[in-house]
Amino acid sequence: MRIKLGQTSRASPNPGSVELSDGTYTFHLNYAAFQAEFPHLQSYRCRELIQGDGICSGSLGQRLLLLAIKSHPAATARRATARRTWAQPRLLRDYRVQHVFLIGVSPNPRHMALLGQESEEFGDVVLWDFTESHHNLSLKERCFLHWVGEHCGQADFIFKGDDDEFVNPPALVTYLHQTSNASSLIHGYMRYHSAVMRSTKYAISSVLFPQDIYPHFPSGGGFLMPRASIAALTMASERIPVFPLDDVYFGFLVLAAGLQFRHDEQFKVYGVRDELCLYREALVVHGVSLDRVEEVWRGLYVEHRCNVTGPVPS
Repeated sequence: MRIKLGQTSRASPNPGSVELSDGTYTFHLNYAAFQAEFPHLQSYRCRELIQGDGICSGSLGQRLLLLAIKSHPAATARRATARRTWAQPRLLRDYRVQHVFLIGVSPNPRHMALLGQESEEFGDVVLWDFTESHHNLSLKERCFLHWVGEHCGQADFIFKGDDDEFVNPPALVTYLHQTSNASSLIHGYMRYHSAVMRSTKYAISSVLFPQDIYPHFPSGGGFLMPRASIAALTMASERIPVFPLDDVYFGFLVLAAGLQFRHDEQFKVYGVRDELCLYREALVVHGVSLDRVEEVWRGLYVEHRCNVTGPVPS
């Protein structure tokens, strides 16, 4: 991997550009273009309205797997379902599993009032003062890296995902035990040199990014990163412009940080045939209804169907 940096001060009127190479393609990120189209993404400085100070506190001597879940203030029902099922804090083998919901601001006062009540009751929310939006999800990526470094540095692994999915912590722990060099890699369902879209909500202008392909990135529906990657990713987030698509932005961060990926199809980010036993080996299944999340969790870990033995420790 090769990196060339222009002037890097965000305060400079001509901050220059960044050039990143993955050995096959070289990618050019021009600060002026990003500043012109998405100035708020470049100027925003992370500020937490709810800090989530105690989320990662707990017994010492245990490994910590943090489930970091992107959510929206309006998604009260999704968070409630997650808390009743896969997001319950628990001990699985030698890992303590804990979750946190990553949220931006809604202009709806009712949503914010309900979110405040949730935070008071469960203490599992981090809230930043940027507005929830499609492009601002990249700010959530950047600000989370800073948050986890400051508030949850003891996390051995972090699973990043969404609130509209089924997450399988027992399978995640098994995967970490069975995967060699797990702590040296970013794990997920990889998108290799995906084509740049010029239409739909994922559209990127040719002025902002004139190239036709992206660097490799894990699908944002769910991926794992080790503690050892956080410092390098955070440093990279200070050196390159904030790309307005969060999963692509993460791919640029990984490239700038000099990290490596591992592809695994157990990350079912495009769904799975709706058969209970197919969920058993999946690490995550994206796009699952709330009722189905409850049914799957009950079938696998309460009724112990599909040869799943024993209850999930709590």
